[in-house]
Amino acid sequence: MSAASTESRTRASALPADERRAAIVAATVPLLLEHGEAVSTRQIAEAAGIAEGTIFRVFPDKQAVLRAGVEAAFDTTPFEEAVATIDRSLPIEDQLEEAVRLLQARFASIWRLLPIARDTGVITPGAAKRPDVHALTELFVPFAKQLRLDPDTAARRLRSFALATSYPGFEPDGPPPPEEVVSLVLDGIRRHPVRKQR
Repeated sequence: MSAASTESRTRASALPADERRAAIVAATVPLLLEHGEAVSTRQIAEAAGIAEGTIFRVFPDKQAVLRAGVEAAFDTTPFEEAVATIDRSLPIEDQLEEAVRLLQARFASIWRLLPIARDTGVITPGAAKRPDVHALTELFVPFAKQLRLDPDTAARRLRSFALATSYPGFEPDGPPPPEEVVSLVLDGIRRHPVRKQR
């Protein structure tokens, strides 16, 4: 058997461009979190298991790679899918604690990548959109009668509180435990018995 035929058998088949792009982006996100904009295309290529030149068959330049990585990190779809897997048979406290863990992990990434998001144009002044809280809202719906806010508003309050307490400048020791976040939010939105006047 010739060396050429042996090589053709052992060499991995080339991926379609969209799959190769997805693999590069997936390798880029954790490197951006670790190194910021200082990450090199060589590091990205090594993490993706490809030659460095392969990156530029899919992306025009390094800036485009960084932008794609930030866009992937800011995409809400993985978060929403994770929230959808939370066991709905659990008490509301347990469901929301898991949702807060997911939120805190997401926000930790976003805060670190925010400067790159601005530099790459992923975020531009005046372009902010209202965040979609549909996945969180669904957690509150079965418990709506226990709340004094509607489920959508309750979901936005939970998200906002998790966002604020995940900001390093506000919480230098790290975000509060999810159970603390949930307790504070629920105690503010649960219905309270009417107090009897003395």
